[in-house]
Amino acid sequence: MNPVDDLGAEVPLAGPVRRVVSLVPSLTESVAATCPEVLVAATNWCTHPAEFAVERVRGTKNPDLRRILAIDPDLVLCNQEENRRIDVERLRAAGIAVWVTRIETVAEAFSSLTRLFATVFDAAPEWLIESEKIWAPAHSGPLRPAVIPVWRKPWMVVGRDTFTGDLARRLGLRVVHADRAERYPRVTEAELRAGVELAVLPDEPYVFTESDGPEAFPGIPVALVSGRALTWYGPSLLTARAALTRAIEDALIRS
Repeated sequence: MNPVDDLGAEVPLAGPVRRVVSLVPSLTESVAATCPEVLVAATNWCTHPAEFAVERVRGTKNPDLRRILAIDPDLVLCNQEENRRIDVERLRAAGIAVWVTRIETVAEAFSSLTRLFATVFDAAPEWLIESEKIWAPAHSGPLRPAVIPVWRKPWMVVGRDTFTGDLARRLGLRVVHADRAERYPRVTEAELRAGVELAVLPDEPYVFTESDGPEAFPGIPVALVSGRALTWYGPSLLTARAALTRAIEDALIRS
């Protein structure tokens, strides 16, 4: 019987997986940290580990499907949020096995990755085990209302049912736009700041900097953070909790 991915789709693996194309930065880093010998191609957005040299097959939203087919991988790794369904369907129609992850919470990140590595690679990554321990303690005390923009012009923010929003809760933050219908809603400048006691500005996908972003939040503490620490689910989780906590605490102290 074939294994199934996070969406319940069968993944027809003909044998041991020795050639993997990853179309998700977090999954690329995860595989590279666990079994780098199987990774043969990744997207241009797969920037970690920085020294890892594999073939590039364009982006997460516009992968070079012809090149992927020519590479003839045993498996392509995708994510429901980051990759387009049509690309997954085209790969499958061409006979390529595709594993799609669905990760909307921190707990799902650990369960999804644990099952992926156990099923496909017969591995239990030490970094994954240790990361789960680090993120296990729940935040105690009240949650601080916060906004996490991911884009500007127009402003787009983290909303409901997102890995980043759940991670923020574990850091003691309540994403104020989680009551909206969209997962990443567009908001006006007034809506952006309403009821907010902290703004968390990552350096990806929009590159917020000291001179681009904080000025939109007069009188509100601003934490500039690593987008990888805030949004990636992989080896970055080993250090993300400490780094993000420190950035938030520093922002509150400065205010």
